[in-house]
Formats: sequence, structure tokens, C-alpha cells
Amino acid sequence: MGADHGPRHRRDGRPAAARKDSSAIAVTRPAGPAAAEQPSSGPRRNEAARLAVLNATDDLLVERGFEGLTIEGIAARAGVAKQTIYRWWKSKVDILYDNLVLDAGEALAWPEPAGGAGYTVAELRGYLHRFAAFLAEAPAGRVLQALVGHAQLDARTAELLHDGFLRELRARDTERVRACLAELDPRAAVGDEEAAALLDALLAPLYYRALLVRGPADPAELDRQLDQALRARSA
Repeated sequence: MGADHGPRHRRDGRPAAARKDSSAIAVTRPAGPAAAEQPSSGPRRNEAARLAVLNATDDLLVERGFEGLTIEGIAARAGVAKQTIYRWWKSKVDILYDNLVLDAGEALAWPEPAGGAGYTVAELRGYLHRFAAFLAEAPAGRVLQALVGHAQLDARTAELLHDGFLRELRARDTERVRACLAELDPRAAVGDEEAAALLDALLAPLYYRALLVRGPADPAELDRQLDQALRARSA
């Protein structure tokens, strides 16, 4: 971020597992060649240095963009040696991916329903607003945009992003949307395909606006789109 941008966020040093709840995104690196290329972090990984690298990567991505982001620059900003970074990550894509998983797991979590009740349309509405803000404002949203763009040109990034993050995110959100629809009409049988289609219809405009229009979504428009989609389903 730097002085011009101000502090957008800083991790508090807690292990990633301590930041997640049962609604967080359970992601893993994909199996196959991309997974085999990942370096071992080893048992003596320095947590303070790791967090410094993750924060420096967020900062420099916002300041310089994906093309201007280099391992040399990350090392200088984090105050660590390049060799330290390469012991833990293969490339800047891997650092960005770890940033995304750590931060999105918290920012895009669904709160557990109170009293064990099911998910409601109000919670789906809240998630859409959080997702829009994540893409438009959060450093991790910028990370996701950078990886989506690079994935169009690099097969390894595409595999890592889609098989290791987006697939799990979509599966979790589809289950939540299905629960919301079932709560809306308990008598209706709601399948995964119907829930996934509604989820895609709601999220696609958010990606379009973030990646192409480059502007924040209007909260009132988000509400209108959700209400319109639900009316169309019940018509």
C-alpha cells in the first residue's frame, strides 16, 4: 500500500487455522503436477518473516500491479533475503495464492445461523454485499483479480486458482444458496444445479464490474438483482 494508500490491512500473526470457522473456505492445493512443484516450508518456518512477506506482497500489488510485482521487490519491502522467500514459495503467484486463501477465508465466510436455524435470504443478501466489497476494496480482492487475469495466460496459475480455490468456494456457496432457497420455500425440492445457476447469475455481474468496468457495485442494484432473481424463480 505505501504512504499514498494508507494501511489497508495487517495480519495479526495468528495461524491461519485460528482465523477460520466452519463456514470458511476449505481449500487445498490441487493434486497433480502443480502440487508436486510446491516447495516444502519445513517445520522451522519463521512466522514473523512469513507474515512480512505476505503483507509486502499485498502492498506492492496495490502499488505496482501484477507485472510490477517481483520477488526482489517483495524481499526488499519485507526485509528478508530472496533465498528465504524461495525456500517457502516457488513464485510470486504462490505468494499471492497463499494471501488469497488466508484472507478470503475470513472475508468471504458465512456466519453460522443463530440457534442452529437454516440459512436465509437475508444472509445471502449480506454475502453478496460482502463479496462485492471484497472485489472492490479488499487487498485480497485485488489479489483474486490479479490471479484471474494471469490465469488466462498461464496454465499453472489457472490450475492452482480454479482447482485449489474457486472450485471449493463455489461448492460451499452453492450449498449455502440451496439452503437459503429451501428456507424460502420448504415445500420445494432445490437441487445443486438450480442453486449453482442462481449463484452464477448473482456473482457474474460482480466479477464483470470488478474486472472490466473497474468500479464498485451499487448496493441498491445488488438488492434489486437478488429480488428479481428470486421473483423469476417463483414465477
